[in-house]
Amino acid sequence: MNFKPLFNPKSVAVIGVSLNNDRHPANVIYNKIHLRYPIQVFAVNPRGGLLQREKVYSDISEVPAKVDLAVIAARAQHVPEIMQKCIAKLVGGAIVISGGFAETGRRDLQEKLVTIAKEADFPFIGPNCLGIYSPNRFDTFFLPGERLVRPDPGNVAIISQSGGVLVDLMVKFAGQGIGLSVAVSIGNKALITEIDLLRYLARDPNTKVIAFYVEGFGKNEGREFVLAASRFSKPIIVLKAGKSAEGRRAVSSHTASLAGDYRVFSEVLSQHGIVEAKNEFEMVSFAESLSCYQKSIDGKVGIISVSGGHGALSVDVCTSHGLSVPRLSQKAQQKIRTKLSDSLKSIASLGNPIDLTGSAMDDDFVIAAQSLSELGEIDCVIILLLPYSPGITADLGARLSRVYQKEGKPLVAYVPHVEKYRMLIEGFELNRVPVSASIEGAVLMVEAMRRCRPC
Repeated sequence: MNFKPLFNPKSVAVIGVSLNNDRHPANVIYNKIHLRYPIQVFAVNPRGGLLQREKVYSDISEVPAKVDLAVIAARAQHVPEIMQKCIAKLVGGAIVISGGFAETGRRDLQEKLVTIAKEADFPFIGPNCLGIYSPNRFDTFFLPGERLVRPDPGNVAIISQSGGVLVDLMVKFAGQGIGLSVAVSIGNKALITEIDLLRYLARDPNTKVIAFYVEGFGKNEGREFVLAASRFSKPIIVLKAGKSAEGRRAVSSHTASLAGDYRVFSEVLSQHGIVEAKNEFEMVSFAESLSCYQKSIDGKVGIISVSGGHGALSVDVCTSHGLSVPRLSQKAQQKIRTKLSDSLKSIASLGNPIDLTGSAMDDDFVIAAQSLSELGEIDCVIILLLPYSPGITADLGARLSRVYQKEGKPLVAYVPHVEKYRMLIEGFELNRVPVSASIEGAVLMVEAMRRCRPC
């Protein structure tokens, strides 16, 4: 099947618009594409008429142009006929927003859609989904434009069975400065599944990391997914719902999926070097880290801070995740000490974690980061920055990023995410160094690289 019309349409028909309810999902989608995106869009309703002074076509066959993508938001019982008309019109593919299929017990209706599509080699996403959000290109989510939080364009793709979880992740991605290549809500995934999208996105030059929210798989589908994921070099993150018996029941009623044995699935993911996120917080931290560093490490961490307490907390978190914080040799410590500011030489603690104390200046951080980056016993450096320290300037993020660019050893930063420190944070982010708003998040960014198979 050709997925290009789904992801790069030049024309869209929205089928099922209302002539008297502007809040109808189809109307929200139509208005958003019409007003916000550089795509030709057509409205379709059997009664015809006008919608905001634009012609409404009574049938897809009447649209006087080639249609790449149909967005179907009509009642479930009408969708098979609509799909057949789209195929006759030579539409390139469809997104079926409509619910009322297998998730409500109507497997027969859903199977009818699949049969129609397979016979015509016609790709469609859904049903019971939001569809596709493609930054700066188009958006089929039936969420008002002014309410949708849009991450900047980037290199992480999200595939989700749940539209709600997907939108929530987009909010969190935007807050953390993680950019999206595409976001896809697949709902019941009647035809196009995670495996299909994995294969497509593995070839997409704009996508470097693929993140999945999975509720369940069909028979043998989970095994096929893991085997397919293990064959591709891009980092893959999986957040799985249905871990408990109660969760499995919720999954079944939501998208009619089989949740399966979570413990077995989790173990298989680990065996194949696929990064599993236990919750949304881990998902966001892992995605930010791997969007910057598509590489695997052993997990030998060097830590730099101006606070002994922050250093101690980070060691505890590292240890809880199986990461090591090796103590530096006296020779390595002395080499660092000789380069520090005179005021720090006698008071800094350099065993690892490195405590530069509240008297540290920008140059001291750069010296410590450079020194750790040169050591073979360290494969990742965590910088714990307290921007209220008097010797730190807003330029420090950019200066530390240059250490990574020079040495190539991954660097992860912790900086409290408040607007006052935005310039410092941007110094890291603009140079592809991930920044967490918490110590736990910074450690998880390192953990993502340790779990990820070599890329």
